[in-house]
Amino acid sequence: MTNSLGGSWYSSIVTFKRVSYKCGYCGKAAGPSSGYKCQSNDGKNTFAYIYICPNCNKPTFKKYSSDEQVPGELFGNNIEFLPNDIEQLYNEARNCISVNAFTSAVLSCRKMLMNISVSQGAEAGKSFAYYVDYLEENYYIPPNSREWVDIIRKKGNEATHEIPSISKDDAVELLEFTEMLLRFVYELPGKMIKYKKK
Repeated sequence: MTNSLGGSWYSSIVTFKRVSYKCGYCGKAAGPSSGYKCQSNDGKNTFAYIYICPNCNKPTFKKYSSDEQVPGELFGNNIEFLPNDIEQLYNEARNCISVNAFTSAVLSCRKMLMNISVSQGAEAGKSFAYYVDYLEENYYIPPNSREWVDIIRKKGNEATHEIPSISKDDAVELLEFTEMLLRFVYELPGKMIKYKKK
């Protein structure tokens, strides 16, 4: 089987020097000093490591000969004051990127635009263009930002209707644009309400 990992795992914890990665579970920088190593039986070749994040105590697999990490780095940032359905979609998009499901991440971002519109008063069951227009006409899209909402729309259409797969760069960029919109629509107003109550 070509996808199998050679060697054997050490059953005891191995000490490492200068290891760092971004944890795919908690999203924090991790620099564990110990973990597990997969080596050839003669001990001359190392194939992979399992690191335990000191922040969340969860394991991460890292292949020695490449940048492969499972789960992958968690992209995007936590956003406060999101409705549950929007937060679930946002986290779904983040998780899709961490497992290299870039087309699915873009589709989640596209769906989020629809859900944001409906949560802000748009009528359900309309076209995607209607929801984008609704966001713009009701000033949920910051000034001079219609272009990045159009990028989400275009990439979402590519993911839905075209054969080529979406790249990691495109998926990360769309997640960043979506994050900006979520901050503008939910987090900033939520923080203002919170501070007014003080």
